[in-house]
Amino acid sequence: MSAADSNISIDGAKGTMDNVRDEMIQTGKEAISQRIDSLREELLRLSHDIHDHPEIGFQEFLAVEYISEVLKSRGFQVEEGYCGVPTSFKAVKKGKDAGPVVAFLAEYDALRGVGHGCGHNVIATCAVGAFLGLASQMEELAGEVWIIGTPAEEGGAGKAVLLEKGGFEGVDFALMMHPTGGGEQFNYINRGGRASGSLTVSFHGRSAHSSNPALGINALSAAISVFNQIDMLRPCFDIQDNVNGVILEGGTASNVIPEYSKSEFCIRAETMKRVEELVQMIKDCADRAAGLTGAKAEFEEEPIYAERYPCKPMCDAFRDNMAALGISMCYPKPGQRFGSSDIGNVSIRIPAIHDYLSITDDMSIMAHSVQYAEAAVTPQADEICIKGAKGLAMTGLDLLLKEDLRRESVAYHEQIVPDFYKK
Repeated sequence: MSAADSNISIDGAKGTMDNVRDEMIQTGKEAISQRIDSLREELLRLSHDIHDHPEIGFQEFLAVEYISEVLKSRGFQVEEGYCGVPTSFKAVKKGKDAGPVVAFLAEYDALRGVGHGCGHNVIATCAVGAFLGLASQMEELAGEVWIIGTPAEEGGAGKAVLLEKGGFEGVDFALMMHPTGGGEQFNYINRGGRASGSLTVSFHGRSAHSSNPALGINALSAAISVFNQIDMLRPCFDIQDNVNGVILEGGTASNVIPEYSKSEFCIRAETMKRVEELVQMIKDCADRAAGLTGAKAEFEEEPIYAERYPCKPMCDAFRDNMAALGISMCYPKPGQRFGSSDIGNVSIRIPAIHDYLSITDDMSIMAHSVQYAEAAVTPQADEICIKGAKGLAMTGLDLLLKEDLRRESVAYHEQIVPDFYKK
């Protein structure tokens, strides 16, 4: 046999293997779709149950109970209180052999005073549906599929907490979706997000009658000094830097020197590293204010929400799967500013997607509003619960069966994440 004939033989064998794999993928996707359709009533009931009993971050006990009931009724063991976080959970379905680990991430916390104005009931339902859909095929596949319950996205950075506790150890790829609004043009893939942090600065002074202020230590004056210093430093900010603050407490009567003040600052920047620098800048301002006034400064920090590094090859695979389900997706326009999410912390560690599907065509309905909470249980939102679950599960199947997609995703992740995050 000549070298040319040998190459033809090898290419032919590879082509045959690819055809077999593609047929397996297509058959698997059809089976996943049928499985999720068979669960439609149960999944939509789950979405509405979570929606009708909104719970804020780290208090989502009912949501975890509802999700666990669905999983347990299908024979899955649910590890509640995962990684020592009371309202987190994990369930796993192993395949016939060792292989890649794909995790679907569920969110289910609500907004204080608003309810599910960010549609996390839809996120949770899509994750549960995707897990059950892909798990139904794992007897024939190598690898594992996980579902991880990630609480407190709206405040508390549950995913960052789980990361630090080892909750994502062993996961190769993380997938989730998020509802949006405004119609097809807002079905975003590969959408980024800035880093965000929160710092509370309290000052402890000494009360005195305003007729003799020298006897007191003015905690409010210390707080005002911090704000003035930040304003003086703004010309030195990077273009993506944003610091916004409010004084939550600053005294109770105008004829009393305030002995206590409390201010809260929201910090956004291009990277988590830069947020850390800005947090330290505010602390330095507070220390100077303390030195000037004699008040004692005290700080409280929440985990930083990292900027986002969506994995484009995985995003493209999700887009293609959603297109097969009749939903068109697109890239966001350059230069748009977006909010923050703790999926960014995950995206630094492992290849991840957090793509967007619209649940309402009404552009006047804004996220984080009561109107959006109402939209999260409409028939249009229900349809996204089912189709989003299918798209995620199909993308998970792609990752388990397509070595080239896994390789491209890992290479892209390595390329896009800055070196200063790599240990």
